[in-house]
Formats: sequence, C-alpha cells, structure tokens
Amino acid sequence: MSDTNSQPKAFPAQMPREKPDRPLSAAMQRWYDTRGGIQDYENPFYTNFKYSRVTGIGADETTSRRDPSKVLKINGKYYVWYTRRHTKYGPVSRDRLHEADDERPAVDWDLADIAYATSDDGFQWEEQGIAVHRAPKGTFGDRSLSTPDVLAYGGRFFLFYQTFTTMWRQYDCVGVSMAWADSPDGPWTRTDEPVVPAGAAGDWDGCAVHDPYPLVYQGKIWLYYKGHPGDKTGDSLRIAQGVAIAEDPFGPYVKSPLNPTHHSGHETMLWPFKEGIAMLCILDGPEKNTVQYAPDGLNFSPMAHVQMPPIAPGPFCPDAFADNGDGRGIHWGLSHINPVGGGGGGLGFNCHILRWDCALSRDIVRPEFKRNTQRFDSDTWFQRMVALPEDWRARILAEQSATDPATILK
Repeated sequence: MSDTNSQPKAFPAQMPREKPDRPLSAAMQRWYDTRGGIQDYENPFYTNFKYSRVTGIGADETTSRRDPSKVLKINGKYYVWYTRRHTKYGPVSRDRLHEADDERPAVDWDLADIAYATSDDGFQWEEQGIAVHRAPKGTFGDRSLSTPDVLAYGGRFFLFYQTFTTMWRQYDCVGVSMAWADSPDGPWTRTDEPVVPAGAAGDWDGCAVHDPYPLVYQGKIWLYYKGHPGDKTGDSLRIAQGVAIAEDPFGPYVKSPLNPTHHSGHETMLWPFKEGIAMLCILDGPEKNTVQYAPDGLNFSPMAHVQMPPIAPGPFCPDAFADNGDGRGIHWGLSHINPVGGGGGGLGFNCHILRWDCALSRDIVRPEFKRNTQRFDSDTWFQRMVALPEDWRARILAEQSATDPATILK
C-alpha cells in the first residue's frame, strides 16, 4: 500500500505567482518559463482583433487596394500607403499565367502602383492618388510595385516596396526598391535599384526579398523582410523572415548573420515594445498566428497565440522611428481582405482595406479585447477557403473505405 502522506498536494486552484518548487508537467513548466505564470487577460502580448469597414479605400468593384503600410500621423492627419491595381480584367489563375499580358494581371498585385490616402479619424479615408508610379516600359520596375511600407527619417519620408520588372514570374522572384520625398504628399523620387539584393542560389532568400518593413532601432535602420529560395521542395525553407541593417536609408543594407531571424510569418507586422521588437506572425510556418517578442530585435520567442489576425497589417505606431528604448505598443491599424469568390489562383482579386483594433498598447486598457470570446457561425465554417470542396469528396470516401478499420473492442 502506498504512503498517501508522501504524495504531493494537488496543484492549487489559485495560481502561484512564482514557479512553485514541486513536480510540474511540461505544460506547467512552459506556463512559468515562457508565459511568466500569467493568464491571457494579463498578458501584454495577447489580444483579440475587432474589425471595421472603412470608407474611401474599402470594397470597390473596379480597383484592388491591399498591403497597407504603417499609418503615420503628420500635422494632425493620418496617412497610409498601399498597393493599388486598377485594371480592365482581374488576375488570371495560377495555371494560366501564360495568358497574363499588359492588360491581364497575373496576380492581384500585378500591374499595380503605390497609392496613398489620408484621414481625420482612421475610419473615413480619402484616396489622394498615386504616390509612386511604375517605371517607364523597358526599365527597372516597369511591371508592378507592391507591398509598401514607410520610414520617416532625417526630415524625409521613404517608401520601400517590391519591384517587378517585365512579366510577373513564378515565386515572385523580385527584390525591394525605394522612393523618397520631403513631404508625405510627395513628390516622390524613385531610386530604381534594389535596396536589399536577393541571396545567392541555394540561400534561404536566394529567389525573393519581399514585404519590406523599416524601423529605427539601436541607432540604425532595421529593414525586416521576408525571403524564400524559389522552389517548393519538401526540405526547403520556403518562407522565412530576416533583417538587413543600415546607417542611412539609402544603404548599404547589411544582412544579419543570424538570418533568417524567424521561420514563420507572412506580411509580418512589427513594432517597438519596451526595449525590444514585437512581431505578429500570420499565415505561414509552424508558429503562425502568434505574437512574438525579441528583446534584441533578433531572437524572437512566442508570447501569445491569437485568433483571426489581420492579413498584411499596417499599425498606427507613432514611435516606430523614435528609437528611445521604451516602445509603447499599438492599438489599431489597417489590413486587407480578399473578396469571396475571387480569382488569381484562389488568392482573390479586387482586395480592399479594412480597419482593426486590438489591445497591444501599454497606454490603453481594453479588457474586452482580452477575452477569448470568438466563436464562429456557419458562414465561417463553410466559407470557400474552409469548406471541403465537393470534388474532393469521392477521393475522401475512397481513402476512408480503404483505411478506416473497425473500432477495436476488448
């Protein structure tokens, strides 16, 4: 008979603030070692996201708007830059890329320019026109510009964006270029050259440098970006994140020797938080849909899981360029949404911009954003990207018939 007096007491319902000196399961070890022993409602990196429609740059049958930049507030007015495509035809499907031409875009971000809009309140926007046009035919950047982000530095403004020359190519094997202006309203001067070149063949970023995201950090300009090698083999690091650092917006940008700094994320959002950098990882990789934190801007760790994060988010982040070691966090921004039934290989066409709000700020208390109250109705479970396609059912039933054994009873 076992000695019941030698058994440890049950774990208390009231969580000890400090890690207790007792046997703990692996999950409870993580609770203290990586979560600090706190619930989601106390976690500064946990939030729900709530969405709102916006005017001026919202749903539009004739124009696609996507990939909003960080939102800046200049002289009392909010500014945002984004990918804008206005074409007669929608994108061709991925299996018909050969049909793309000067009128038919290959994908939603093909044949696009960088536009911008302004707002007094972040809900009602007014498009101001094209900020940066594609280059003249036959020159660098003549096919499309997309996925912009903005840097304010030294009294000037800098737009970084993906640059496509000639016809869109499989895997988006392109780099990042830049334009600059003395005012957020322009005029903008394109540099018409790569800012961060792709790596060598076989490197993790050997095909593409995408989604530029500049921050001022530790006295320098840190340009975070996404890269991939250009193939889809099972062993390749298909999509990862890295950073290139420069003393000046015009470069040269030196890639960190730790690259890739992360194996997950797509169109990643970053912001200063305390002395480090926080990051929202979405869509791709084993740690997708997490908020992560790196006290040194390089070594990120998951701090919270999130539901329904914004796609291609750009936050209002007033201290993105302050570099004061006291990042205050974020509480709203813009992102894009793909329309139901869109083409372009299932990626949608005529995307539009919407607003999100959250509770990732050190200065605003929003307890209603800390509750795990997201439950979805049938429209969510049976939307096109989630429901089982009817033409898959025969294969599913054949596999089920061949492999489902009878339940073993003993």
